[in-house]
Amino acid sequence: MTGRLMLLDTASLYFRAYFGVPDSVRAPDGTPVNAVRGLLDFIDRLVKDHRPDHLVACMDADWRPRWRVDLIPTYKAHRVAEEHTGAPDAEEVPDTLAPQVPVIEEVLDAIGIARVGVAEYEADDVIGTFTARARGPVDIVTGDRDLYQLVDDERGVRVLYPLKGVGTLQVTDEAVLREKYGVDGRGYADLALLRGDPSDGLPGVAGIGEKTAAKLLAEFGDLAGIMAAVDDPGAKLTPSQRKRLTEARPYLAVAPKVVRVAGDVPLPEVDTALPGAPRDPAALAGLARRWGLGGSLERLLTTLTS
Repeated sequence: MTGRLMLLDTASLYFRAYFGVPDSVRAPDGTPVNAVRGLLDFIDRLVKDHRPDHLVACMDADWRPRWRVDLIPTYKAHRVAEEHTGAPDAEEVPDTLAPQVPVIEEVLDAIGIARVGVAEYEADDVIGTFTARARGPVDIVTGDRDLYQLVDDERGVRVLYPLKGVGTLQVTDEAVLREKYGVDGRGYADLALLRGDPSDGLPGVAGIGEKTAAKLLAEFGDLAGIMAAVDDPGAKLTPSQRKRLTEARPYLAVAPKVVRVAGDVPLPEVDTALPGAPRDPAALAGLARRWGLGGSLERLLTTLTS
């Protein structure tokens, strides 16, 4: 794969579309389609502004993989709506958003935008693996700061973080990360697991906030260096820091695997090229009529064919 690759954290974007577009945007039968139309508008703007050569809508085939939960049981636990045995747990999703997700999937497929989800992995892991395999620059579009860990100036990997819709994006490179967090992309995962993240159910290390975590990483390099310092009586750690890090050893032993995105997901063979024409025009026309996709779809198709 050569040329610029754009990877969409699709769920992150359709959640933003759902909350950013009024639910008065409805299909002819009265069904809300604000997330569907909002996502199409997002993709249109992204393609217009950034002109990727390849585009992949990355999906959460499993938003809370069991292998992560086995390591940290609190991982995303507060977002579980219903537990399932032998299948992914159901996530809390607004009642009027859940029915729109299959529509989004059908529309993307009919347009011909590559859509990839892999069993037992989150979209983040799909994004991480596509990024690892890319031969050219990569734009990751997400409202999830966890993916800052993939930012790499040398490889041309940056995160486009929506501040308002997708018209106002924070183009996140290593300079932005160093200014905001005091770390580069490689250091962000260690920063995140040290400080914790309540939105993902990650406890972090008690008493170690973001600024302290950044200082420790600046002093000792990475998590391994910090833990080596804990075992070194001469290392520059306060008694409190040494105590808290020692107590957190069980968590710190497993947290890296949970927090770091996978880079070795078994991706399917898929055509990632930006489509110049709809893959299934008849199906797309039917979806447009049924769901009243109107100008949102028309604008995106015009952009893709221009």
